[in-house]
Amino acid sequence: MRLCQIAHTRSGDKGDSSNVGVLAYSREAYEVIKEQLTPGRVKAHFRDLVKGEVERFELPNLLGLNFILHDSLGGGGSESLKNDAQGKTHGQALLLMEVEVPDELELKSTYENL
Repeated sequence: MRLCQIAHTRSGDKGDSSNVGVLAYSREAYEVIKEQLTPGRVKAHFRDLVKGEVERFELPNLLGLNFILHDSLGGGGSESLKNDAQGKTHGQALLLMEVEVPDELELKSTYENL
């Protein structure tokens, strides 16, 4: 299933790096994203868009992960010719990632646990 079925995101930027927060809808979904959303997998998902390192920070009290995507904005808002030089769409793009989930979690996905 797509990540958007078990989590939501917020994203923004600082200079040439974008910041993507992923917040799971439940404790079970948090365990899935913690296992599967590794820095390497997130970097591979964005392919050529992220030229630098991907850092991950765990926020278990919020059921979330925070990713810093270095060198992802073509120099930043005032220097870049990219369509999204502020990183606002990076969270939406990450939600398209496919994740493997246990069958029982699939039944409780999306907004049920809010």
